[in-house]
Amino acid sequence: MIERTIGMSFFSPKLGIDLGTTNVLVFLPGKGVVLNEPSVVAVSTENNKVLAIGTAAKQMIGRTPDTIIAYRPMKDGVIADYRVTEAMLRFFMRRALGWNPFRPTVIISVPAGVTSTEKRAVIEAAVKAGAKDAFVVKEPILAAIGAGIPIHEAMGRMVVDIGGGTIDVAVISLGGIVSSTSVKCAGNRLDHAIMDHVKKQYNLAIGDKTSEDTKIKIGSAVSVTEEETISIKGRDLVSGLPRTIDLSTNELVQAMSRELREMMGAVRKVLQETPPELASDIIDNGIILTGGTSQLKNLPDLVYRRTGVQAKLAQDAYHCVARGTGVVLKHLDTYKKSILAKK
Repeated sequence: MIERTIGMSFFSPKLGIDLGTTNVLVFLPGKGVVLNEPSVVAVSTENNKVLAIGTAAKQMIGRTPDTIIAYRPMKDGVIADYRVTEAMLRFFMRRALGWNPFRPTVIISVPAGVTSTEKRAVIEAAVKAGAKDAFVVKEPILAAIGAGIPIHEAMGRMVVDIGGGTIDVAVISLGGIVSSTSVKCAGNRLDHAIMDHVKKQYNLAIGDKTSEDTKIKIGSAVSVTEEETISIKGRDLVSGLPRTIDLSTNELVQAMSRELREMMGAVRKVLQETPPELASDIIDNGIILTGGTSQLKNLPDLVYRRTGVQAKLAQDAYHCVARGTGVVLKHLDTYKKSILAKK
């Protein structure tokens, strides 16, 4: 009986999940990030049945008939629709593991400002989706580990993880978070700011995807001398007919300025709450930026202008949280004592 138990725990697979508002990344030890799919689910309104998950569902956004809704079950980094999130997790876990008779041990990322109820919802969804054990770790900790920061040192490190739904800012020392904040203003809010600008200035309605593509291609956090331009297509709100307009980089900077200011406010707030010794370490070490939205052009420059502290983009910033889950899974016993939360 003991041998069987040991055997089962030995064979039990491990998975790390970066459960984001915009995308879900799954890390498999030994293989790296095996899955990177949009956290979008298409549901039939007639029988409440899940029709598509991930990339297939994202392609349906804005293109569905009345009988189908394609939407994100995660909102601002937490579960908004429990049943659909559970179905999405089950689908991604099966995709990552293939056929496996053993239930996996799963580590999932959650925003820094998550409540114990929201934390419990994530753990329960993972267990119902097929996990043997589920642990949650705060995103800034995982991002720091994934960026290669030695978090257990008696040294202040500041991590700013910017995803689709939230910006998580944390000062980490001796393996724990000293001061942190989580603000629901990140990539998705920047996309909506661009959509609103185009609507007000040009009377043109554009979709989420067009707005996001525009931000990625020519967006910037600060004004630039050499501007880029892009042609975007949408529906004229007056005539109702399709129309094309040109947008420039500095125009987008202006459109996103309020949201960027709110994001920088979160960074300044955490710096103001940081003990003096750690603040001095942060000036020496700089601020590390991770997450998909941190890749917005010239963002380190904006952080420096607003805080006076040098900022740098982590290597492969997009995958930092997923890589962090991989490191935690590898040294599960070490991290169990300090940073894992299991309720």
